[in-house]
Parts: sequence; C-alpha cells; structure tokens
Amino acid sequence: MDSPPKPKVILFDIGGVCVISPMQAILDYELSNNIPQGWINYAISKSAPNGFWHRLERGAILLDDTFYDGFQTDLTSPSVWATFHSTKGTMPPPPLPKINAPILFNTMMTVATTTDPWMFPALQKLSQSGQFLLAALSNTVIFPPSHPLYTDNGIHPLHALFDVFISSAHVGLRKPDPRVYALALSEADKFARKNVETERGRRLGWAGGITAGDIVFLDDIGENLKAAKKAGFRTIKVPLGRAYEAVEELEGLTGLELDGGHAKVPMGASKAKI
Repeated sequence: MDSPPKPKVILFDIGGVCVISPMQAILDYELSNNIPQGWINYAISKSAPNGFWHRLERGAILLDDTFYDGFQTDLTSPSVWATFHSTKGTMPPPPLPKINAPILFNTMMTVATTTDPWMFPALQKLSQSGQFLLAALSNTVIFPPSHPLYTDNGIHPLHALFDVFISSAHVGLRKPDPRVYALALSEADKFARKNVETERGRRLGWAGGITAGDIVFLDDIGENLKAAKKAGFRTIKVPLGRAYEAVEELEGLTGLELDGGHAKVPMGASKAKI
C-alpha cells in the first residue's frame, strides 16, 4: 500500500495535545473529594450545548462570578445526577457531592499551562523545519485582566509557533461544531494564498491553496476527531498521558524526527472527556 501524502497543514488542538490535559485535574479533584469518577465530565457533557462551560468557550459569557455560579449549578443537577447513577445501576443515588466550581475550574486551567513533554518539542521542531503550515484549533476561554492567567489581548502563549490560530472564545464557535472546521480550512487556505509568492509558499506548493485533504488534525477528544473526519481532515488521536504515541505517528507522516528525548512513560490520566 502506498504511503499517504505528506500533509500541507498540521492542525493542533492545544489542551491535552500541546499542553497537559486539564482532565487529570478533574480526576484528582474527584478522587480527593470522594466524587464518583467520571461525574464531572458527565455533568458538563450533559449540559451541552448551552451549559455554562460551553458558552464560556464560545465567548458568549464572561469568566466571572455568574459563570462560576452557573458552572456549579451544571455540576450539581439532581436530575443529571440521578441519570448518571441509573446508568451505573446504583439507584437511588447518594446525596449530591459538594463541588467548589472556582477551585475546580482554576485548577484545570493552571494545569493546562504546562507544556506536554512529548508534543511541545515536536511542535517546536516542526516550526523550525519550515516544511508545514502550522495551525491551531482550540476550545478556549478568555481570562479577564484580574485573573492570574490573563494575557494581553487574550493571546495564547503558544500563539507565536503557529501560522494560524483559531480560538473558540474569540470566533464564537467551539469544537465539534462543523462550522469551526470549515473556518479552520478557510483560514489555512487564506494564509497559504496570501503567502504563495514567498519563498516558503513556492517551496511548499501553496499556489493551489489548501483543501481539507491537505490537513492532518491532532486532538485528544473522540467527538472532535470524528467531526474533523467528516470535514475531510486526516486525524491523529492523542492518548491522554501518552502523547508520544501521536508524535510517533506524526513522524511517520512528516518524515521528520520529532522526538524530544523525554522518556516514553505514560503519565497518569483520566479516560473521561469533556
């Protein structure tokens, strides 16, 4: 069988791919507070598409006390709690757990400021190679100036490594909405056509623009990857705590050595997803 062609565009998720996943913070919070494993992610997923988490990531609401109160309400819904336990055959359900939404949320966000020890070096090497259009497509939040994680203009610290950076909270769309994948394709194509006459553009064959099949997308969440496949992208799953597996697959696609030398020992991670 012929090897697949090299992608023109490598499209990265950020949380759980380029930086440590906040999912471990969720698991740690559940374990330390005697909360059934998987409950927090289940509650968030059941509040879609207009739960407070989802609206924050679309930039529809501010990160303030109203968000924290609403997020806490989403995490302590009696009906969702009952459904969660009915699926596990543990009825009637025990009392709802006490959850401190601000502490949980900010712990998740803080964990996600640490770069992944396998994927981040690979991203740096890809950037240094100059052989690919590098793009990011991430579900994000906008921190207010008073927040410790605030950055000027809401720009992500990794922004400089990418040619195109799509932040859900800035564009009003979040994965897995099909429209955000169409936007990612449009922005990558726009960048390529704008730079077609540069040395890099000529060398990388950007004259014909970018098509969906030119893109390989890395994410750690199954429903986001499924939506990307429907959009025509190639995909690479990034296993929680084992991003080195995705780096190895990326090496096969790019023909580059991307290993940063970090030991390939799995990091502790939850299987649950938001």
